[in-house]
Amino acid sequence: MDMYLLWAVIGIVLIIVEMLTGSFYLLVLGVAALCAAGAAWTGYSFWVQAVVTAAVASAGVILVKRFRGKSAPASAQSLDLGQSVTLETWISEADGVARVSYRNAQWEARVVGERNPGSKVFYIQSVDGNTLTVSSQRP
Repeated sequence: MDMYLLWAVIGIVLIIVEMLTGSFYLLVLGVAALCAAGAAWTGYSFWVQAVVTAAVASAGVILVKRFRGKSAPASAQSLDLGQSVTLETWISEADGVARVSYRNAQWEARVVGERNPGSKVFYIQSVDGNTLTVSSQRP
């Protein structure tokens, strides 16, 4: 089998597999292999094909990282922060663990900071899985 056909088959297979994963890195490697197929077709030696593959793959990975870095949010802040919850019952008042009502559902909450006696309204400070960290002060 000619080298250009081998590179082309590798490139096409990588691009097909990329369609199943969606990471863009296999797409870069597939394009790099297709560029090496072009170098092989024009008659360059294997080492030139390898350098072309490495150069295209390196440039592609850098571009993918830059693109993903710009499109990813800098810090995804929860929309729940600062929202009020209503104390339903204490699970362990000494440990600061309570059951609260938020968005028409029962949540387990860890109460931090000062507690005003008789206070039924708290504010969400953070969310850890399905446990809310709440306080009597707004964040």
